[in-house]
Parts: sequence; structure tokens; C-alpha cells
Amino acid sequence: MSDYKLTYFDGLGLGELIRLIFVQADVSFKDVRIDDKDWDTIKPTVTYGVLPTLETEGQTFFQSIAIARYLARKFGLAGKTELENFKADIVIDTFEDAYKPISAYYRFEDGDKRKEELKNDYVNEILPRFLGTLEKLLKSNKNGDEYFVGDSLTWADLQIVAFVPRLERLLKIKVPLENYPKLKDLYERISSQSKIADWISKRPDSWF
Repeated sequence: MSDYKLTYFDGLGLGELIRLIFVQADVSFKDVRIDDKDWDTIKPTVTYGVLPTLETEGQTFFQSIAIARYLARKFGLAGKTELENFKADIVIDTFEDAYKPISAYYRFEDGDKRKEELKNDYVNEILPRFLGTLEKLLKSNKNGDEYFVGDSLTWADLQIVAFVPRLERLLKIKVPLENYPKLKDLYERISSQSKIADWISKRPDSWF
């Protein structure tokens, strides 16, 4: 029986980084996926009323990044030193900042002019700025030829594998990694690692 139960919607969203940490660490977990159509019915029964939640050691926790950080540190995926921990946090926070401007996208119906304007502004101006920052962060460590932090994979590297398909599914775009060669190489290297590649090949399709 697994010591961890992760509950989230049947999509990538805020849950995929957590799942990838479990996969990379070779730690089994119960992956509970909720259909978003059932959320209004299920929500009153969910501790704190938000997802994702992690149940472990008889307690239930929320806040996706706090959960991911806890697991990354527990499983040795947060960096080997305090400074590496700090650098990994910076990368994670940059990814989160890159996603925040598009969160309003969910509020509009398909066909709404404001939704299309938001998408165009994000794709043409905001996303390139953040990808440029992430490229610089990657290149600051060994010229970007290995990982975001130190000499081994951390949760910061896993985040790009969660971030790119999440954006592509939600916005129905192709993230222009070809303009950021170090990021593109990292994304391809991490995605093709055996455990991660196997997970990607088997995870369900979703719209986000």
C-alpha cells in the first residue's frame, strides 16, 4: 500500500510536477484523478476545498508548490546544498511567475474576444520574456549543458517537463523552445529519460 495519496483533477495543471517527482524518485503513490465536471459535488468533501492535496502520515496537505518542495527535499531532488536548494527555488518561482499571467484564461468562454487578446499578448510578449529568463538561469550553471542547478537532476528540471505541455494543451500552441536552445535541449533530455518517458507515454490526455 502506498504511503502517499495525491488527489487532483484529471489533467497536468498543478499536479503534474508532483507526479513527476514521485516518478523520478521511484516512489509509489496513489494517483487519484477527479473529473472537473464533478468538482462542485466533490468540493465540500475535500479538506480545505482546494486541489491538489497530498495525504501522508495520517494528514492531508495542500498548496502544490509546498507539496512538491517537501517531496523534492525528502527524495533528494532539491539540490545537494542549501545554495542549490535556493537556486532551484528561484527556477521554480520563475516558472510559476511565467504561468500566473495566463491564469485569467480560464475565466473566459471560447470565442470571447478578451480570451483571444489575452492569449496573443501572453504568447507574443510575456512568454518569450520568461523563457529568456529561464534560458539565462540555465546557462548560468555550466553554460546550460547539464541541469538548472548543480550536477544532478532536481525538481527544477522536472518543472519544464510539466510546464511546456501544460501551456501547449491549455492554449493550443507550440511553445517556441527552438528560440531557446539550452531550454530545448534540457526539455528533450529530461523528457527522454526512461522513467519520465514511460510516464509521459502512459499518462491520460487532457485539455490542461
